[in-house]
Amino acid sequence: MNTQADIIVVGGGLAGIAAAVSLARAGYDTLHLAPAAPPDRRTSALMMPSVDFLLSAGLIDTPAEIGHKLTAIRIIDATPRLIRAPETLFDATEAGMDAFGWNFANAALLARFQAAAPARGLTTRNEAVTAYRRENGLGLVTLADGTTLSAPLVVGADGKKSLIRTAAGIATREHRFDESALVCDLELGRPIGGTSIEFHYPHGPFTLVPAGGSKANLVWIDAEQTLRAAQASGPEALVAALRQRSQGLFGSIALASPSAVFPLSVLSVAEAGRDGTVLVGEAAHAFPPIGAQGLNLGLRDVADLVAALEGVERHAPDWAVRVSANYAERRSGDLARTGGMVDALFRSLLGEMLPTQALRAGGLWALKLLPSLRRHAFTLGMGERG
Repeated sequence: MNTQADIIVVGGGLAGIAAAVSLARAGYDTLHLAPAAPPDRRTSALMMPSVDFLLSAGLIDTPAEIGHKLTAIRIIDATPRLIRAPETLFDATEAGMDAFGWNFANAALLARFQAAAPARGLTTRNEAVTAYRRENGLGLVTLADGTTLSAPLVVGADGKKSLIRTAAGIATREHRFDESALVCDLELGRPIGGTSIEFHYPHGPFTLVPAGGSKANLVWIDAEQTLRAAQASGPEALVAALRQRSQGLFGSIALASPSAVFPLSVLSVAEAGRDGTVLVGEAAHAFPPIGAQGLNLGLRDVADLVAALEGVERHAPDWAVRVSANYAERRSGDLARTGGMVDALFRSLLGEMLPTQALRAGGLWALKLLPSLRRHAFTLGMGERG
């Protein structure tokens, strides 16, 4: 069977298009199967290592054109628990940095990634994949109209319910939480500057992320029933709930976009690649929006995939199998470390037992008082690798 490309990338989200464009820019003939999706109204807080990757890969020109600088993180324990954590401020200047990262609208990132596509080497098709199999060293991708396309290496970037992952037989572990996340854009009476502010409540954080001027992006994690009820109560009642949750610190609040509620879960894979198939983005990992790890981890997937390709002789007969094994090895430590960190952090926020409360409060006191520990937390949270 004739191959249609060196690499087929399946999935039209940010991780998928970042992979497709980066692979094409690296000189691989790439076919990107990206079915059209509704506009993505969410935002992504990207830490500086991720921003540096986007710049070096040519995916963005300058972050200031489409993003908003994150210079500090303020954590406020708003729980009524017996043992409470201190209010804590993490400032980028403590780490000798101008900013921890930048907050981007996903739609703006998507448009910029598309604009970065090379004139040759990348073909994008608005096609859905219905089946996938491996045969004679090739990945065979079947489209809705019955057409079969093939390439030695196939990249699954098709989300939590990845067809590519399932067909490749890569095992997953998943846990669904009772909590969900409500997201929307807000106009605040008093701007928050470059500071991301997290109010920690018993069912999760209520987080305001800088979006420029007096605007902020809200991520409110709570019991799904609570969020659905607030959403259904009407704009005025929802705004009142938001003012109460933000403790009235920002004066007036107005909705600047419709709200949406997303269920939360943790998903991990036994391996990120095998036998000529690799997984990036939420096909390989999914977390609650804690610690700004989602897309940051997906971009590290893309960076390691490019590095894995560079580490394998391009025209070797089994190059796709070797690339997938190389990639899986590169991603193993980062996925385990980040997954464990985010899962432990989220569960600590939900924990009601006194020992859990004491550990969490003690940890924040240590971060507040010990600069060396705080610097280590900066490094871990930003996803920097030695």
